[in-house]
Amino acid sequence: MVRLDNWRNFDFLLFAAVLILSIFGIAMINSAVAGNQQLATYVPRQTIFVALGLLVVLASAVIDYHYWISFTRPLFILTFILLVIVFILGKASFGSARWLTTGLVDVQPSELGKIVIILVLANYFARNWDKPHDLRWISSSLIPVGAIVVWIILQPNLSTSIVIFVIWFSMIWISGLPMKYMGFFLVGVILLSVVVFPLLAPYQQARILDFFFPNPNARYGNTYNVDQALITIGSGGWYGMGYARGTQVQLRFLKVRHTDFIFSALSEEFGFIGAALVLILIGFVIWRCLRIARRSEDPYGALIAYGFAIVMFFQTIVNVGVNLSLIPVTGLTLPFISYGGSSVVSMLLGIGLVQSVALHPKTLQF
Repeated sequence: MVRLDNWRNFDFLLFAAVLILSIFGIAMINSAVAGNQQLATYVPRQTIFVALGLLVVLASAVIDYHYWISFTRPLFILTFILLVIVFILGKASFGSARWLTTGLVDVQPSELGKIVIILVLANYFARNWDKPHDLRWISSSLIPVGAIVVWIILQPNLSTSIVIFVIWFSMIWISGLPMKYMGFFLVGVILLSVVVFPLLAPYQQARILDFFFPNPNARYGNTYNVDQALITIGSGGWYGMGYARGTQVQLRFLKVRHTDFIFSALSEEFGFIGAALVLILIGFVIWRCLRIARRSEDPYGALIAYGFAIVMFFQTIVNVGVNLSLIPVTGLTLPFISYGGSSVVSMLLGIGLVQSVALHPKTLQF
């Protein structure tokens, strides 16, 4: 439990920024789904998920993050089992089966997988902090990553698989990856890209090919959403058209505007200034997480905070990059803004773990 005097270490600025982003996300979802009866339940559901997530923040912050070491293996096994079940019984949507239907809500285990893999890798690298950073050290860290990623790829869910590999590479780099292995990594990435491309689902291959070789005459093809996203962003100008007044959003020219393309929606309604403020606020959250990581008294806590900051940073640049047509279309949410119960709860769980690192400065000997 947290001693009363330790609450002074609670990052209230971080919590306030996350709260503002989450509330703003609910408001943007409300605007994005306005008038669509099929999506009418999304706003109250997201509100419930955010409320639940905020409770998760406080609950996980109170628990000393060192205790998560004992929970890491059971959580990893649970995540592995859930991903296998998704592969067998998962609910299909937009060409992939990523969700488990519980009767009340659809759960996406791969979102939990991001947080679990951070805990697993933080534990591994902290325990082996002073051991030789050789090929055995590298390959051993890849075992849990591979065990999770293989089932996520089979859904198929390439974007989340890439996120997990980014988490792994970032954390191994922070843990002291020798420069002599960088050449192997670059060659490995190139070879993996060549080998994996033929194994991708047809719609995934089409997204990549359409990005590099777009069809200017395509009207409702794979480039439609990106084209509409660019029109939506451009129509917002500097100051936006006003909340719930964006024509691209309200007239439903922009698709999946409450999830993958919510950045375009907020850009139309609040303009360049509003979009920039949202990105600055997300950047502030990332900076506070990095600040807590730097102040951590042990590698385990530092790696947890660094790992979560990496997830937020990567998902933000990818989501915005997709909306601006800078990278191929992929289904990563904008942290705290996009609709998704599993996504927002897992993000808030990550914030709770980072807050726990700030609240429990005692060093644990590995």
